Amino acid sequence: MKLLLAIVNNDDAGYVNSALGKDGFIVTKIASTGGFLLKGNTTFMIGVDDKDVDKVFDIISKYSKKRTVPISTDPTNNPAMFSNVSANVTVGGATVFVLNVERFEHI
Repeated sequence: MKLLLAIVNNDDAGYVNSALGKDGFIVTKIASTGGFLLKGNTTFMIGVDDKDVDKVFDIISKYSKKRTVPISTDPTNNPAMFSNVSANVTVGGATVFVLNVERFEHI
């Protein structure tokens, strides 16, 4: 058994959640925030059998699309930035961690 932790941009999270549910996967959603852009994400916790890991990856890949968006580099709006120049950054996609689960019980 595996535990997948999938960090997905909030813009894509509803689609990912619906698709996972439609395929019978049970998920727990946690609101999270990215450290660089300070934007909202959703972290999904998904327990799956080893044989279903690739299927979950396929679903997340299908509905978590990378895109380029302009951001302000004004340090008053985003303290992580140090100049007052506009920049384009890639957002979206997903970061997925796969962890081994020694024991799982649904109580």
